[in-house]
Amino acid sequence: MASDPFARFAEKMRGAGLPGLAIETFRHAFTRFAAGEQGTISCRDISPVDDLPRSTELHDVRDAGRVALDRTVVVKLNGGLGTTMGMTQAKSLLPAKDGHSFLDVIVGQVLHLRREHGCRLPLVLMNSFRTRDASLAALARYPTLPVLGIPLDFLQHKVPRITRDGLAPVSWPREPEHEWCPPGHGDIYAALETSGTLAALLDGGFEHAFVSNADNLGAVLDLDILGWFASSGAPFAMEVAERTEADKKGGHLARGRDGGLLLRESAQCPEDERADFQDIAVHRYFNTNNLWVNLRALRSALDAYRGVLPLPLIANEKPVDPDDPRSPRVVQLESAMGAAIAIFPGARALCVPRARLVPVKTTSDLLALWSDAYLLAPDWHVVVSPRRTLGPLYVDLDQTFFRQVPELEARFPAGAPSLVDCARFVVEGDVRFAGRAVARGNVTLRAGDGARVVPDGAVLEG
Repeated sequence: MASDPFARFAEKMRGAGLPGLAIETFRHAFTRFAAGEQGTISCRDISPVDDLPRSTELHDVRDAGRVALDRTVVVKLNGGLGTTMGMTQAKSLLPAKDGHSFLDVIVGQVLHLRREHGCRLPLVLMNSFRTRDASLAALARYPTLPVLGIPLDFLQHKVPRITRDGLAPVSWPREPEHEWCPPGHGDIYAALETSGTLAALLDGGFEHAFVSNADNLGAVLDLDILGWFASSGAPFAMEVAERTEADKKGGHLARGRDGGLLLRESAQCPEDERADFQDIAVHRYFNTNNLWVNLRALRSALDAYRGVLPLPLIANEKPVDPDDPRSPRVVQLESAMGAAIAIFPGARALCVPRARLVPVKTTSDLLALWSDAYLLAPDWHVVVSPRRTLGPLYVDLDQTFFRQVPELEARFPAGAPSLVDCARFVVEGDVRFAGRAVARGNVTLRAGDGARVVPDGAVLEG
């Protein structure tokens, strides 16, 4: 009898203390991958999504949202370290606005809603092993935040990386943590189950979860959207936005052969179908990763699938050492939480404004957020400044010199320039700012062959 190719993975995961459901979920993904499945979704198997309801056109649902608020929980994905920006701690602990971290702003939003509506509204983080301690220490500054019986966080699982040749667990003794990877944010459903958080929420009478990324400060619980979701009886809903040229490489919404909604990520697109994938006139909507989940429907789905939700597979190939692109290539198996839209019959999508998506993935995004183009309102919403009359702000900093947060802070010692009257702010080369500057219109700064210093008080145009 042939040996079980998964046995070494199961042994490694048990040795790391991972729960049985996490092991079985990874077994399901590994078995499909070993059989040759790459998780691709062909355009021949999907059709575009036509017009969707819009959050700006919802009527008579706010009262339903107020009623549902006391049975709702806010869940934030907080496992990211911001390694692409040189971070070694949770990205949510970065300064975001007016001296407050992302986590401070999120807590402010939740506590404001509680005061305004007299509701419980727990905040629960999905942490990773590397973000948990520091994030919980930050939350300890808010003694009124915990809700009786509901944990402040639960842990995302980790899974072994796979050798590209041989389908074996990766061994990297010089840095053993590189042998592991997060299984994507699709792990949230198994992690809610294994941590006991789902059971605690249901026992506490909670029915709805609003789930979003901690680095997206536009993802604030909206009473109209909550009322729409609670009234609809839908098991699952995804907030989507209309794609632009800037979004053409990101995942999009589609319909499967059964007419149900599904999510196709870039990694799931066959190479010879890139043009179709990136056609924003055909595939009009992308996932903001703001999701609404009926917790009882999730409980039923987990029971029906014995805990292992059949989320589409995403196989990503990466260097084993993220800081050394020449290191051996390995495979990590992931899933996207938005992909669950395909396994809930009756799942829905709602088109929302771009203001509900203010992600910070790079130092360029962070500088824009720090600037006066955005304001922190009294209700802790991050909003576009009313002084701004231009379209979306575009910031592009040279990643050779501005990739990491310490570099950004060193090159802007007096803080972000004024960008409220700026449409595009592009910096190329070794540029430093001696103090505050004002940028207007379309600005491109080039250092040339050497370094360039922008004087304090400079007004930059063109």
